[in-house]
Amino acid sequence: MSPSDPAALELLRLADQCVKCGLCLPHCPTYAQTRDEGDSPRGRIALIQGWASGQLVWDTALAAHLDGCLGCRACERACPSLVAYGRLIDGARARRQAQRPPWRRWLSRRRLEVVSEAGWVRRLVGLLARLRGAGALAWLGRLAPSRLAVYLRLARVIGTPSPASAVPPVMTVGDAVELFVGCTQEGLQGGAVVAARALLARLGVQTRIAEESLCCGALLRHAGHPEAADRRRARVAEVHAGRTLVGFSSACVGELREHPALAGTTELCAYLDGLAWPEALRLRPAPLRVLVHEPCTHRTLLGGNAAVHRLLGRIPGVVLIGLGEQASCCGAAGTYMLERPGMAQALFADQLAAIRAAAPGLIVTTNLGCALQLAASLREAGLEIAVEHPVELLARQLEPLPDT
Repeated sequence: MSPSDPAALELLRLADQCVKCGLCLPHCPTYAQTRDEGDSPRGRIALIQGWASGQLVWDTALAAHLDGCLGCRACERACPSLVAYGRLIDGARARRQAQRPPWRRWLSRRRLEVVSEAGWVRRLVGLLARLRGAGALAWLGRLAPSRLAVYLRLARVIGTPSPASAVPPVMTVGDAVELFVGCTQEGLQGGAVVAARALLARLGVQTRIAEESLCCGALLRHAGHPEAADRRRARVAEVHAGRTLVGFSSACVGELREHPALAGTTELCAYLDGLAWPEALRLRPAPLRVLVHEPCTHRTLLGGNAAVHRLLGRIPGVVLIGLGEQASCCGAAGTYMLERPGMAQALFADQLAAIRAAAPGLIVTTNLGCALQLAASLREAGLEIAVEHPVELLARQLEPLPDT
């Protein structure tokens, strides 16, 4: 490989940090499924080294191994050499995209840009609601080609659009925060936005949501379009510069924190946990078993979701449970559940068994993609267990304000 190729040289620099010790292997979800070294972190790093140095050519086999990576970055937590695996796999995908014909790069990027626009997402959710109401989704499920089935499984669990940003903020004395709803939170999980604003108002916190549709850029970055991702994240920094920014999705918060001006972005549950809760603000009891799902992004990028446990522990009667040894990637991983549904479902199978055994009445998670994957998979398994953001349960248990 020519030394004039800076992308290849950067890949080789990052890959050379790996000593191939194999301590990452027990932590890799895809390797656990296939037992193929090419589907392990050190195997993928070796393949990237061979490709970047010119010893390997890009073919379907190489693509299958590298594209099969979830990007969960569980390997990074186990790596004694501190290999920046996330940067490595993203860099490999970016270099591959750069080598594709321009029209294919544009098509790949544009597909993600469309679903990264809040307006398009709201219109899609509205259309799905109408199709569901007319019974058309069931009809499509019988007639649609099998390749569309993976989209239909998500369509069946996407709710009715919620006018989250239309809820007026309650102007009270206290901190003012800006809520980052990204491109999909309002359309796909608007109830969480309404719940957050209601709870924060009771805590004396003003909230604002930007009128402009903003996106953290994570989907674009992980698909090999770093320049487009950088532009979107930079725009978030321009709009929210110098202000307190609180995000709903762990994946978005992790992505935003990589920008110097957004390094202080806080995940919603961590922000709520850090507030002083007045003695008068009480939560009604809920005799409920709640399974707290921890997304990979929350565990790896944000340092864990202990704040979620502390917050929900405020609700009298709630019993909090986890997935134990099955607390690995659920298979969502951005668009992974759409592009590799077979592996995504295989990854969830062990978690499904643990969920059956735990028999929760509710599942909460701080990542929207995980919520969709969990809800769709549970529906297919015949389990009627709701999946929502932790703040929705908290807001629901608020004691009503006394009459004045």
